[in-house]
Amino acid sequence: MVLPFEKEYRERYYQLLDQVFESNFWSDGRMTRTFEEKFEEFTGLYSCAVTSGGAGLLSILEYAGVKGKEVIVPANTFWATAQAAKKAGAKVVYADCNREDLCMNYEDMVSKVTPDTKAVIVVHIGGHIAFDIEKIASFCEEHKIALIEDCAHAHGAQWNGKTAGSYGLAGSYSFYATKTMPLGEGGMIVSRDKDLIAWMKKFRNYGKEVINGKIVTYPMKEGFNYRINEFTAALGVVQLEHMPVILEWKRMLARKFDQIFDKTVIFPEGMQSGYYKYIVFDQNLSEETGKVFNYTDFGNEIEGIKLELPNSYWVAEHHKCAPIYYGWDKAQMTAEEIKVYLLG
Repeated sequence: MVLPFEKEYRERYYQLLDQVFESNFWSDGRMTRTFEEKFEEFTGLYSCAVTSGGAGLLSILEYAGVKGKEVIVPANTFWATAQAAKKAGAKVVYADCNREDLCMNYEDMVSKVTPDTKAVIVVHIGGHIAFDIEKIASFCEEHKIALIEDCAHAHGAQWNGKTAGSYGLAGSYSFYATKTMPLGEGGMIVSRDKDLIAWMKKFRNYGKEVINGKIVTYPMKEGFNYRINEFTAALGVVQLEHMPVILEWKRMLARKFDQIFDKTVIFPEGMQSGYYKYIVFDQNLSEETGKVFNYTDFGNEIEGIKLELPNSYWVAEHHKCAPIYYGWDKAQMTAEEIKVYLLG
């Protein structure tokens, strides 16, 4: 896998690094604020930069007060989602997914709700918005359950203009090296709630916050160190500037794939994917990227718990991911040439 970072973006990054050195702030400085402001423009949501997407989930769960309560998560996602709930002191309850979009199934989620359910975490798997997100959000609001969105795959995704993280209490993006917006490491908490983000900016720094160049200390016994450094924030600014190129490149390739594959994820009207993955069903490919998940990744399997999750196990067995990472060396071939290459 290649991570292209063209010369113009490298030069832009070096310019921002000079600004970091000249500022004398290597953490919690102006570059972090700039990154957050630009991410707010990108998503339309208030934003708080943190060390990782997992740290973002854990922070939101701490804010929601899930300790001693139940949190429903999809079984078919990376272990980090369940681990965040466990580290926040919650009991994890695993729900099934839909076969159509690989994301949480509304009916199964509802069946798992008890009087102890404090939060639901929806994972926008593969780069698109979960198809059942509006129904889930409405149910959670009605029953006073915190809806948290794991947006690790969802950079650039939107549904009728709403971005991932817009539907519930808050969402957490990941900037791990393999993501559509790679920084190596890092995360961003997003929310419609300005007060929540203000709380997060204190929580990530032991309860401290920099205001007008001065550190103001707040009593926050729950706070910890989830600060992002200024060098990573500078790379975040550059990658946000790079995102239109990355997203258009992926969507161009997806349009070619759409001519090749008929068993894939079909998006509802008004939905646009960021194409972290291009998911196909029941295909043998000559080249593929890692699956979105294998059944051995399921949280219940890791815990040794056997559950009835028919859709999740079916998807794990039947899906594969065609190469759609930025920089794939076959992307400029015609759709017909790619078809011959991938399917023979």
